[in-house]
Amino acid sequence: MENARDSVILCLAFFLVFSSASAFDIVKLLEKQSDFSSFTNYLKETKLGDEINKRSTITVLAVDNGGISSISGKSQDVIKKILSAHVVLDYYDQKKLTNLVTSSKVSTLTTMLQSTGQAKDQQGFINLGKIDEGGLAFGSAVKGSKLNAKLVKSVVSQPFNISVLQISNVIEIPDISAASSPASSPKSSASPAPSPLKKSSSDAPSPSSEVSSPPVSGDASSASSPSADAPAGSSSSTTGSRREMAVGAGVVIMSLASLLFA
Repeated sequence: MENARDSVILCLAFFLVFSSASAFDIVKLLEKQSDFSSFTNYLKETKLGDEINKRSTITVLAVDNGGISSISGKSQDVIKKILSAHVVLDYYDQKKLTNLVTSSKVSTLTTMLQSTGQAKDQQGFINLGKIDEGGLAFGSAVKGSKLNAKLVKSVVSQPFNISVLQISNVIEIPDISAASSPASSPKSSASPAPSPLKKSSSDAPSPSSEVSSPPVSGDASSASSPSADAPAGSSSSTTGSRREMAVGAGVVIMSLASLLFA
């Protein structure tokens, strides 16, 4: 009997460790859905799938092959930003979304784009609301944006870790391409050409008077460009903390088991 209890406790400890270490794999989940092959490829190419997998609770608003064609031809950087705005930083299934708009006409959700520090204004947020023809729809939270992506259905879910919901088309985010373009450095004005020295009729030109000394350059540190480092997201540190807590819990359980049933 005691041996059986020991085995159960050990199994629970290992379950806590491994389930916390890798709760889901968004790419593997979507690879089973042929209608989302383009969306899945973008997740792999931009490495956004790896960042999604580091989260413990997430909702992905996926677009099928027909709807995703609107972002083809854009740079990888822009595509990653657009898709990051389709990843909500919480678990939402259809029932939970319906309850949100029941209590409020429009609800604002935080996306992964906001956590990157690269969003401008309200680009990192999306709105959820009801539409006239019935159902729910999403749209950018940027002022003046419309609810342009209708909720279609639930694709796959693992409560309460990940929910993948299909939407009709890509959420339109104003100025997302402009926000992704590197800021152009101001053009330095050309130095005026030195005026030719006029020869005096009385004085003969001397070499020392015609050759000017080179200007002294300023301090290198004062000319350095300002830092453009974006604030790092907290997903990696948060995930590492959860894993350490899970491992610690497993060690404590095994230690207690060895003391109680020795």
